[in-house]
Amino acid sequence: MTAHSARAAVPEDLADLPYAGLLRPHTGPLDVEGDYDTVHLDRLDVPEGTRAAGSRFLESAITDCVLAGTDLRAARFNDAWASGTRFTGCTLAGSQWLDTALVGCSLAGVEAYDAVLRRVTFVRCKLDSVNLRSAALHDVVFEDCVLRDVDLGEARLDGVSFPGSRIEQARFGRATLKKADLRGALTIDLADGYESLRGAVISPAQLLDLAPALAQTLGLTVAEPTLTSDPDRSTKR
Repeated sequence: MTAHSARAAVPEDLADLPYAGLLRPHTGPLDVEGDYDTVHLDRLDVPEGTRAAGSRFLESAITDCVLAGTDLRAARFNDAWASGTRFTGCTLAGSQWLDTALVGCSLAGVEAYDAVLRRVTFVRCKLDSVNLRSAALHDVVFEDCVLRDVDLGEARLDGVSFPGSRIEQARFGRATLKKADLRGALTIDLADGYESLRGAVISPAQLLDLAPALAQTLGLTVAEPTLTSDPDRSTKR
């Protein structure tokens, strides 16, 4: 499936998960290197600063939770699903995400550098000041999302698409793009890194919008041609 192809259907409701019948409620705290297999975290307000580094979430659901300042560095999310959850000031550095979906979630001030995301889908999510420097994104879809001040510097984007999303003041400096499809993005506004768009697919209309920034990046001066007199006319008197 190419980046511009329709994504696989993402469950919108908990009951639509293939493992919904196996989920059991989790009400306790999160622990360092905890195993959370087929558990449902629902409406939990995780105490600020909770340390859960190296935790593993397999076929688990996280709904309407608040995680503020939670340390989830090197955590693993496999076949997980999150809905209506807020990640604020969390540390997700070096985390690994596989076949996971986030629906209607917000991520603000999140440190997710060096993370690896493979076949991950964000639907109607808001990412604000998220640090994804040096992260690896493979077959990731941002659908109807807002990516504001997201740092993708030195990141690797392979088969990533942005249908219906707004990219605002994002940083792409020294990023590597391969089969990254930007055609569906509603806006493409970069704080830096226009030169790193090499390898992306854009639409003709987007090319026109990006032309001034691309010209500035390449050091091109765009000016109207100067009018010169016709030498033939000056001799015909």
